[in-house]
Amino acid sequence: MLKSLVMDIKVVSTNKKARFEFFILETFEAGLVLKGTEIKSVRNGQISLQEAYVRTNGEEIWLVGAHVAPYEHASAYQHDPKRDRKLLMHKKEIRKLYDEVRIKGMTIVPIRVYLKEGKAKLEIGLAKGKKQYDKRESIKERDMERESSRGKGSWQ
Repeated sequence: MLKSLVMDIKVVSTNKKARFEFFILETFEAGLVLKGTEIKSVRNGQISLQEAYVRTNGEEIWLVGAHVAPYEHASAYQHDPKRDRKLLMHKKEIRKLYDEVRIKGMTIVPIRVYLKEGKAKLEIGLAKGKKQYDKRESIKERDMERESSRGKGSWQ
């Protein structure tokens, strides 16, 4: 029996500033190692990537600074909301990211968290920081696109 080609993906959280602050050169998918109460909070959408970043040492890769809210229906055994969470990736991909990050100006940023086939996944991106004038250009392009989608404008 053939498996359906349509993946059932539910986006839980996105890091909106990632694409504004950085040029995303390449994206990767990583699994998240979560505790029982953490996965329940993630399924409820109680995760924030605002101050999060990804750190690697060439052997392992970690999500640092992501906030997973405590699960409200759990007993006294709660998780630490700001703990570092291990990511699951192939060793070859981790080494590639580690080699790229050692180049000046390159970093790894979390882009979004989503549920795929019942498992929590994190989309991370190999990124290069934008300069101030690049950010202004992004704002200008976004405003022009918004104006063109509205029509000719309110002045006519």
